[in-house]
Amino acid sequence: MKPVVPLILTFSALISPAAIADVDYTIDLLNPEHHLAKVEVSFPKTSSSALVVNLPVWRTGKYEVLPLADSVRLFKAKDASGSELPWTRTASGEWTVALDKPTAVTVSYQLYANKLGQRVNHIDASHAFLDASGTFVYSPEFRGEPINVSLSVPTQWNSYSGMDKGQTAHSFAAANYDILVDSPIETGISEHREFKADGKQYELVIWGEGNYDIDKMVEDLSKLSGQAEVIWDDYPFERYVYMVHATSGARGATEHLNSTIIQRPRFSYRDRKDYLGFIKTASHEFIHTWNVKAYRPQGLVPYDYQEEGITQLLWIAEGSTSYFQSQLLLRAGVITAKEFFEDLAKRVAQSEQTPGREIQSIASASANQWASTGGDYAVNHSTNIYSEGYLTSLALDFSLLSETKLKHSYRDVHRELYQSHRIPAGYSIEDVKSILKKVSGTSYEKWWQQHVNSPISLDFESMLKQAGLIVGYGEDAKSEPFVGVTLASDSLILSRVLRNGPAWNAGIVLGDEIVAVNGLKVTAAGFDSRIKDFKAGGEITLTLFSNDRLKEVKLTLGEQKSGKMAISSVAKPNRAQKAFLKAWLGIDWPFDKDGKLTSVD
Repeated sequence: MKPVVPLILTFSALISPAAIADVDYTIDLLNPEHHLAKVEVSFPKTSSSALVVNLPVWRTGKYEVLPLADSVRLFKAKDASGSELPWTRTASGEWTVALDKPTAVTVSYQLYANKLGQRVNHIDASHAFLDASGTFVYSPEFRGEPINVSLSVPTQWNSYSGMDKGQTAHSFAAANYDILVDSPIETGISEHREFKADGKQYELVIWGEGNYDIDKMVEDLSKLSGQAEVIWDDYPFERYVYMVHATSGARGATEHLNSTIIQRPRFSYRDRKDYLGFIKTASHEFIHTWNVKAYRPQGLVPYDYQEEGITQLLWIAEGSTSYFQSQLLLRAGVITAKEFFEDLAKRVAQSEQTPGREIQSIASASANQWASTGGDYAVNHSTNIYSEGYLTSLALDFSLLSETKLKHSYRDVHRELYQSHRIPAGYSIEDVKSILKKVSGTSYEKWWQQHVNSPISLDFESMLKQAGLIVGYGEDAKSEPFVGVTLASDSLILSRVLRNGPAWNAGIVLGDEIVAVNGLKVTAAGFDSRIKDFKAGGEITLTLFSNDRLKEVKLTLGEQKSGKMAISSVAKPNRAQKAFLKAWLGIDWPFDKDGKLTSVD
């Protein structure tokens, strides 16, 4: 972590200019069965009239305000002599300790840690996962001071983190709170492997039982970890830790400074489809080590743990990361060309089935991410920074390849962001535009207005044709009748009504419950099959409950293609198209003379 620490110290020092002594954290995990722990924090001597103590109101990687401080009880503060100090709760994540003389201050509290799915913290009889944002308080006055963390744990537990090891097996050290808050700790009963890739040290730590193959995971993570040079010139770390939770239900992942936490259902590793979900997630979080942790938009530099960080560039932080994740795996030989194009086709199809892309720009979606709630309204009126950010990145990549006659790509933009706008600098919209002009030799002002500041509308057919590709449903696809609704699980209650679809135009709304089609009772399991009894363009009558009132609604069925969207080769790809694909993905032409993919699973 040597290249990282000085950068973080730079902006932390602005907050606490007088570095004097360490901040020491201890956490007692000796009785973990009920998700409880005791935390104690010793702050250096201060001459202030009050010591402000905070617990963040959000955690890095999740752009959402969370009630993290609700897990804190029995808060106490003592001076250097052990006498209790008066304190007041001054904000949702803030305590203010009154001081009548200069003194060191020790704060203690009970922590309830049961936010596994949020990837904040979790303590039970088998382990503890500790993200500092929901576990360890800090004082803005000492945010830049050196940190020591000591754990008291049951026998046979092992402790891991991206932080440097401390003086004992269950202790860690960090240069400041910013490193602590971005270096989660996994301690408990786990499997552990070490490996090297491109001269760097890696660890894989897995908590939980499941059908995973740890040797296969190490093999593929090794291949992935060696692909960073495809985009960046060097590494912002010397050691990296992949933490995995094989759990029941919890899923997701979060990037950190030189580590990641990945959560997957415990039996979702054996089948190829499930394993791809894991390895793509690992690639996504690994890329974040550069794109977000080493460089990120100015609205998030430095992190303000008590306030939202608004920026119009989250689509680059998240969507571009999604865009690169499968490319690195493809270049590493971890996934096949077939699997890569299946993923791309799925993303194109999802975009075309999301009416919200016609309403909200990707810039607006980025700025609104902190208030995003998902659901039916989001699908119909919003743009997703991950999925549409991926497609915006794709369009930008194709534009750069075309403008520079394959000499430069979107990878060069991220290489320049890493070189010139590394933390603590941050980057602005104008910085990105300037880099685009530097890379391409032309202004991207118009492109930015059309594709970033306006709802994105891409001509996938003409764009992909540059790489000799066709996107569509194929000759075997059939037209099917279309209602434009999604049913809630195992019921006839509508969880989604697509904007401007047949049901929407007929006045059917979210929460309505269908009971009959043309006067005959229908079941949740049989609804889709029943609709296929009719023809597109035909009229049907739906009987439904709306606000508990029974009513009948007539609608005209729309039309949609059956099957999955797929990407295939043009009939006779020319040399230029093959060269374009090679410059884009770094692989040779993967189709045979009949237009079929030559790679196999």
